[in-house]
Amino acid sequence: MTRLHPTTNPAAQRPSGTGRWLDRQRLVHGTLLALMLLAPVAAHLLGEVFYINLASRIALVAMAAVGLNLAIGFGGMVSFGHAAYFGLGGYVSGISAYHAFDGSLVMGLPGSNDMLVIWLSAVLLCGLLALVIGAISLRTTGVYFIMITLAFAQMAYYFANSWPDYGGEDGLPIYLRNTLPGLDTNHALSFFLVCFTGLVLSLALTSRLMKSRFGAALTMARLNETRLATAGISPFPIRLVAFVISAMITGLAGALYADLNGFVSPSMLSWHLSGELMVIVILGGVGRLYGPLAGAILFVMMETLLGGLTEYWQFFLGLVLLGVVLFARQGVIGWLAGSERHV
Repeated sequence: MTRLHPTTNPAAQRPSGTGRWLDRQRLVHGTLLALMLLAPVAAHLLGEVFYINLASRIALVAMAAVGLNLAIGFGGMVSFGHAAYFGLGGYVSGISAYHAFDGSLVMGLPGSNDMLVIWLSAVLLCGLLALVIGAISLRTTGVYFIMITLAFAQMAYYFANSWPDYGGEDGLPIYLRNTLPGLDTNHALSFFLVCFTGLVLSLALTSRLMKSRFGAALTMARLNETRLATAGISPFPIRLVAFVISAMITGLAGALYADLNGFVSPSMLSWHLSGELMVIVILGGVGRLYGPLAGAILFVMMETLLGGLTEYWQFFLGLVLLGVVLFARQGVIGWLAGSERHV
């Protein structure tokens, strides 16, 4: 029998502890995805539409946090303005559906209730906005970067708040859910599967990016930009591309979130939402691929269960967040899967 040389065996090339950690990580990741998929299916069989929509909300909030995690966790860009992209995606969905409903034009173009058209528009517009914001804010660091991203998000918030054509501070209702060819999006489970697919694809995209040469350059830009520059790679375009991709993911989540609620308002652009996304990333694990999903599950379930018992549920959220920051620096995923940090 031919025996492999130890150096040709992938398992032999890594310490046994690392192998066990990877197996544990895969188990945790697979369990989270299985729970996200099976719970709404069980709710559908029991006729509980509320819980299916709750699962859709968790998936979309997690997807938005995946985008933020790419900027904060993997890129070291602490953005406090990702609500701008989440809200812009929501308004693209709402405005397009509004003009499709009454047959009017928007900027000389007809509205559309086709999700594919809306998603493409939301992703492109969010990418363009992030390109402008990133080109300005990435020339700063630290607290200045945080404040510039927050300032742009607040400008978007006040603009939407004073835009009477689309409801102003009262928001804009979406009377009919947008459509997707070949699928009944009004069916709760079908819409959840759309949201879940978007979440899985955003996770897969982030994983592929971070395992590529681009991901290695982004990691080095976070750890030591001087060393990256001495290798002949400018950190600025690497960070800018990551920032734009991050915004696109968050914007797509916002477009679906508006469809889920049947409503879009300036609250989707508020700094409070940026804060919630940041809390979700921290709870799940900053720089952990599945951290946003774990954080979204914990955040939304605490809001739903504790919020039904007391209006001060955020007090208990604060206690959990404090515990994570003090005793589990790598969040829920780090606590469940181990302390090593890998994509």
